[in-house]
Amino acid sequence: MASDTPESLMALCTDFCLRNLDGTLGYLLDKETLRLHPDIFLPSEICDRLVNEYVELVNAACNFEPHESFFSLFSDPRSTRLTRIHLREDLVQDQDLEAIRKQDLVELYLTNCEKLSAKSLQTLRSFSHTLVSLSLFGCANIFYEEENPGGCEDECLVNPTCQVLVKDFTFEGFSRLRFLNLGRMIDGVPVESLLRPLNSLAALDLSGIQTSDAAFLTQWKDSLVSLVLYNMDLSDDHIRVIVQLHKLRHLDISRDRLSSYYKFKLTRKVLSLFVQKLGNLMSLDISGHMILENCSISKMDEDAGQTSIEPSKSSIMPFRALKRPLQFLGLFETSLCRLTHIPAYKVSGDKNEEQVLNAIEAYTEHRPEITSRAINLLFDIARIERCNQLLRALKLVITALKCHKYDKNIQVTGSAALFYLTNSEYRSEQSIKLRRQVIQVVLNGMESYQEVTVQRNCCLTLCNFSIPEELEFQYRRVNELLLSILNPTRQDESIQRIAVHLCNALVCQVDNDHKEAVGKMGFVVTMLKLIQKKLLDKICDQVMEFSWSALWNITDETPDNCEMFLNFNGMKLFLDCLKEFPEKQELHRNMLGLLGNVAEVKELRPQLMTSQFISVFSNLLESKADGIEVSYNACGVLSHIMFDGPEAWGICEPQREEVEERMWAAIQSWDINSRRNINYRSFEPILRLLPQGISPVSQHWATWALYNLVSVYPDKYCPLLIKEGGMPLLRDMIKMATARQETKEMARKVIEHCSNFKEENMDTSR
Repeated sequence: MASDTPESLMALCTDFCLRNLDGTLGYLLDKETLRLHPDIFLPSEICDRLVNEYVELVNAACNFEPHESFFSLFSDPRSTRLTRIHLREDLVQDQDLEAIRKQDLVELYLTNCEKLSAKSLQTLRSFSHTLVSLSLFGCANIFYEEENPGGCEDECLVNPTCQVLVKDFTFEGFSRLRFLNLGRMIDGVPVESLLRPLNSLAALDLSGIQTSDAAFLTQWKDSLVSLVLYNMDLSDDHIRVIVQLHKLRHLDISRDRLSSYYKFKLTRKVLSLFVQKLGNLMSLDISGHMILENCSISKMDEDAGQTSIEPSKSSIMPFRALKRPLQFLGLFETSLCRLTHIPAYKVSGDKNEEQVLNAIEAYTEHRPEITSRAINLLFDIARIERCNQLLRALKLVITALKCHKYDKNIQVTGSAALFYLTNSEYRSEQSIKLRRQVIQVVLNGMESYQEVTVQRNCCLTLCNFSIPEELEFQYRRVNELLLSILNPTRQDESIQRIAVHLCNALVCQVDNDHKEAVGKMGFVVTMLKLIQKKLLDKICDQVMEFSWSALWNITDETPDNCEMFLNFNGMKLFLDCLKEFPEKQELHRNMLGLLGNVAEVKELRPQLMTSQFISVFSNLLESKADGIEVSYNACGVLSHIMFDGPEAWGICEPQREEVEERMWAAIQSWDINSRRNINYRSFEPILRLLPQGISPVSQHWATWALYNLVSVYPDKYCPLLIKEGGMPLLRDMIKMATARQETKEMARKVIEHCSNFKEENMDTSR
């Protein structure tokens, strides 16, 4: 099982400081610019963590607002030291790098920072004397600068924003630079001249860059240990250059087989060259390649028995010449991954769960197009078979969803996989912390990607959690997202149905403060609009029934929400639904339960005192729908109205005495042992009807309700009645002259039930 160890003190302090910047580390200058307090001095370990955690929070936390001048906190290296920072997405702009230009950065990773322009190239020069690792992966505009800012002439229209390519920048002066990633750089950047000044490169990533002449790579043949040429259209000339790089330990020539047509095909000869010439090779990725010749040995020649990673037994013939098994071999979307004996400790592929998870792990950060297909394979494994590495799978999918919040394919496949990875079959293996991480990324997906499939997958995944308990730490946010989904103009019925179900569950077992807060978010109005739309369509489906059920729950002991229901024509909708769907028992039960809540609010009862409403409630006393529930709830509504006395009966028809008689008859017709479809969190609304003589029938309804509940569900309701002081009220009522004899008899039985329960459950241990 996953660990539920608490966060470290460092993590908690970092999070708190970042959420309270102007109250902890800094202060606001001119009410907008952040400045570090003059008496604060922070070492690199803390500064790096603050910046990297800040980036994480901006990308992953909904309730975290980025601060425009955050990076100005680190402008002075005398009080703050930055050494290793990882920045990503649109969060980073030119002025942010400019703010930290005096820092002695050793490692700077900029990933998909598309707002960076050529101004940041000049800022990079500030780090040239210290920088060892630099990534500009996906920073597509960093080699662009504006030309003719005053106006665009035809000849400068190199791209739509009147920017032209910078061709004179080089890495001159970056004497310590060893690791460089230029992946997905825009076409036209003169890579060879750009890199020529770098004398001792150890790692180079040119993913997605097309160059017909790779001979320039040989200038690092004695230093280059890692080379990534993902999605480069290779040729025999490229291979001749690569095999001269005899120090290589990691070589990646993989490709996305769906992206475009590649003329180059891998052959047995090429693989043999890699093995012969690159003796230090520990990691090789040839994923996505079509193998022109058969590189595998025949099934008949394969050694029988247990799977082996020994090169001598390799099912891939050229790899039999390896001196040792590879640490990693990328074979995703190749036929080779399905062979029996593969000489590598870790293989990415699509043969089984292990290979698929390795693929997700290897490609998530920089190759979402590959990752989404790997996650789709994991989805099939979790759906059809059983996932054996659940915790690893969950963590990898969570990471992918966080890393690619706006990638449709990742969000669709990832959210679908999470649904199966969080179902009840795997529940015992998941920690609270891990399940909370799942909830966070699911809500991020709902928030960031308004796409039907993503929204449906996310809602279904939330249904795998205990509601409201497991969602309470994100209670407001999840309600806001669900209410935004429940737009009546939305045509997708399945999402509406799931979202209404979730809304109902979220307000079912929470305190009144939560209910009031959700009511103010527009919960009541949203449900009424859904009901109105269904009425217009003359459809009574699960959305209609769940909407009334949700209203029943959210109005429980919450007067503000009850008032909102009345103010937004709730009673008209009640009457229209009753008329349009006279046979829908579940619907009637939910509606009457809701009106019972409204009737409990003294200030609102006058609005129920109309001939039309009282007649409807009276007629429903004789309903046999859903057992006794509709009749019981109608009687409850009338009991509270009767409790206000004859002077509050402001209508001529029906007469108060006539309604009283019908109430007595209804109560006497109910089976006291009826099992109930109801859940009382408190008896307070019922108990207030006991100590009064103005309406004996209301007193009798309340006593019957208590008797039924303590008889049928003694474990739940006897303790509740005792706790809320019901016993003394019942004893006092028995002494009242106005109380009916049958009511007193029932009260004695309630007292007897609770007394017996108390004795049976008394703790006699010493």
